[in-house]
Amino acid sequence: MSDIAQDDAIEEIEEAEASEPDATPPTDVDGEVATESVVAEVVEAPTDAVPAEPVETIPPKPVSPYDKQGDWYVINSYSGYENKVKMNLETRTKSMHLEDRIFEIVIPMEDVVEIKNGKKETVQRKSLPGYVLCRMYLDDDTWYAVRNTPAVTGFVGSGTKPVPLSRREVERFLGGAEVDEEAKAPQFKPEWEMGDSVRVVVGPFADFNGIIESINLDQSKVTVLVDIFGRDTPLELGFTDIQKN
Repeated sequence: MSDIAQDDAIEEIEEAEASEPDATPPTDVDGEVATESVVAEVVEAPTDAVPAEPVETIPPKPVSPYDKQGDWYVINSYSGYENKVKMNLETRTKSMHLEDRIFEIVIPMEDVVEIKNGKKETVQRKSLPGYVLCRMYLDDDTWYAVRNTPAVTGFVGSGTKPVPLSRREVERFLGGAEVDEEAKAPQFKPEWEMGDSVRVVVGPFADFNGIIESINLDQSKVTVLVDIFGRDTPLELGFTDIQKN
């Protein structure tokens, strides 16, 4: 091989070696080869990371009965036949295949506090005696079904066409999303009224009879006129201190 060809071959070898990647392993600050444990320490997550705070979930608001499908109408029934009307109308709705137009029949109820055997008890009463609420689409078929249900006397409303209840009226009778907590609390309804004759059952005037002069529902107090030594004397008593004669 000539000297020129030999020099060209040597240059090609040197150029090829220069173009190869550096395979030298990484070293640490002391020049030692870095081990896998050292690399792992570099990428390890910090142990003092603050955990994410839990996100507070907000419960969904209750749906108002006014926003349901259909409109609410008031049906007049014979007093004491409200449950019978509800059952009969539900049966007629199915037999006449009106489930897509008559959706719900409700007897409005409320919690009230009564005095029984000298103790307060919370019981349920009909808030609209003699009336039933019906959620429906009003047309000739549904009008006929309701009007011809036994014990129904008709729809409530002025004019020939019944008027549906407003949102305020529906939520007043059936509750809703904006019902005040105080309004939902049981209300006291005494079994006696002003002018009724009652008997005092506790205290120094026990067994005395009197007439109710005034009633204070907020303070659960009643003023009774009691005949003491031939003279009417007003006594302020609690609801549990008297019984109706």
